[in-house]
Amino acid sequence: MSFSHLASLLTPDASYVLAFSGGLDSTVLLHQLVSQQLRVRALHVHHGLSPNADSWATHCMGICHQWHVSCEVLRVQVDGQVKGIEAAAREARYQALFQQLQPGEHLLTAQHLDDQCETLLLALKRGSGPAGLAAMPEQRQVGAHLHLRPLLDVSRQQLEAYAAEHQLSWIEDESNADVRYDRNFLRQQILPLLQTRWPHFSAASARSAALCGEQEQLLDELLAELLTQLVDERGALSFPALLTMSEPKRHALLRRWIALQGGTMPSREALKRITDEVMHSREDANPCLSFGPFTLRRYRQQLFWLTPQPSLSQHLLTWHDRRQALLLPDGLGTLQSNAEIACLRQPIEGESINIRFQAQGYYHLQGRAGGRDMKKLWQEFGVPPWQRERIPLIYYNQTLISAPGIFVTREGAASDEQGWQAVWLQQQ
Repeated sequence: MSFSHLASLLTPDASYVLAFSGGLDSTVLLHQLVSQQLRVRALHVHHGLSPNADSWATHCMGICHQWHVSCEVLRVQVDGQVKGIEAAAREARYQALFQQLQPGEHLLTAQHLDDQCETLLLALKRGSGPAGLAAMPEQRQVGAHLHLRPLLDVSRQQLEAYAAEHQLSWIEDESNADVRYDRNFLRQQILPLLQTRWPHFSAASARSAALCGEQEQLLDELLAELLTQLVDERGALSFPALLTMSEPKRHALLRRWIALQGGTMPSREALKRITDEVMHSREDANPCLSFGPFTLRRYRQQLFWLTPQPSLSQHLLTWHDRRQALLLPDGLGTLQSNAEIACLRQPIEGESINIRFQAQGYYHLQGRAGGRDMKKLWQEFGVPPWQRERIPLIYYNQTLISAPGIFVTREGAASDEQGWQAVWLQQQ
């Protein structure tokens, strides 16, 4: 068979990295890449799930040595307790692969036509919408890299014929025969029956997936400008306008916003819960929905998609030398001292500069008459509840002096030009 279509997708001046399992599909693709003299190196992901995993890695290294291709084995840990073995292995595999990509490199994976059909059927089983039914795109952007699947139009039967013609050897994963896994059940028992009745079933399914993908791309283009207007620089989504829209349009925007935040697609029922339990909740409520490792929360008519963030309320740091930046915990960045701006008074003898992440009580701020409770101050400054114990607070001994960039207390205000400024440089 001819792989002439690869020339339109893969260019000689690009650098490629092949996810090389050693199976039929990736072996055929690597042989083609070598035959076309494309610049490629291989990565083999060692999941450690099979007793044959070491021999598979050895096989892949041997094939690559024979074909003069650089190959590296990536060992990953797979925890299938939460998502199941199949999903956990796939997630670990892609995470390892993308972490190894160098600037300018593109990732190649060897999913083929029958894989695409299986993916579509699995999406139907889950009750997916058009985004799920679009199955696997031939090309997608992941950060600064392209992920390409150049064999999506090629059937397994064609790959087997090519491998036989060129006398290629490949690995057969024994787990592929285990029909307890949904994909294997489809591959072993369902697809052969469908293709016996309808020989072009896989190709027709792929066309349906492509049409769903086109519809999703069109919606992306039509909704992009509106979504940009509703999302601020923190990624928070303003939702009052969504409540005036039809449910399909509201759900389409929510799906795209969640995708932008790195979340997986929620079900239709989950989207309805976002509307009913979060958007329509009382103004003084603090609703929270969990989506796997993420949480969705509301604050001041905005939705926030949050990763797990531990409270730092028990942390205490001492800033001994202001000539050196102070590293904050949990990736919060650093505190630096600026002697050119006099915001804070200098500590007097016996006062140490401490950093805490919690304050309770009644405080007087610089330039204001009267005082306010700390909770009211956070509300006034628009700080959401889940961020309040992750903001570094400067104390002189036990006295609150400042929240850098937010406020200065009366006790901490500089009275002359000998003061200093604390600058919080947050990690991006």
